[in-house]
Amino acid sequence: MRSSKSRSRNKNRNNRPSGGNIINRVFDSSGPDGKVRGTPQQIIDKYNQLHRDAVLAGDRVDAENYAQHGEHYTRMLAEAQREVEARREEQEEQNRQRQAERDRERQERLKAQEAASNDPGAMDQPDLGGSADEGDTGLVETPEEKPKRPPRKPRQRKPRPEPDGGGDTAPEAAE
Repeated sequence: MRSSKSRSRNKNRNNRPSGGNIINRVFDSSGPDGKVRGTPQQIIDKYNQLHRDAVLAGDRVDAENYAQHGEHYTRMLAEAQREVEARREEQEEQNRQRQAERDRERQERLKAQEAASNDPGAMDQPDLGGSADEGDTGLVETPEEKPKRPPRKPRQRKPRPEPDGGGDTAPEAAE
């Protein structure tokens, strides 16, 4: 039976990026003296401080070890910053292209409007909708112009039939 720990380790072994910004992501670094936790910049600072302390103490082996750990995170951070910068430049280029396209479209619209305003024959003429014999002028009828209908007469209701007065069949009388 597999433990839950081994299953969780295998979850991120697909080809998708782990997501998130590495620059701001928190890491657990297992260094020579235990774990160092923080963002890459914080880990770099911590290993540089440990390196200086080891040099001052005269321990060349530990100093080199801390320097190598710090260098690893320095390279990671530099690579992440290059990727972020490349993405930012790509987005800026896309924004410049979109803006240039919008500017071209705006110029074309202005030229078309200018050409239309300079040539009155090319302007769209309103459609009057047929001949004058038809009696349809194309105008909308307003309430004042409509002929008034005579008011409706109220409908007469049929009278209800009177109940038979022959016998007391009402439930109150049965008592």
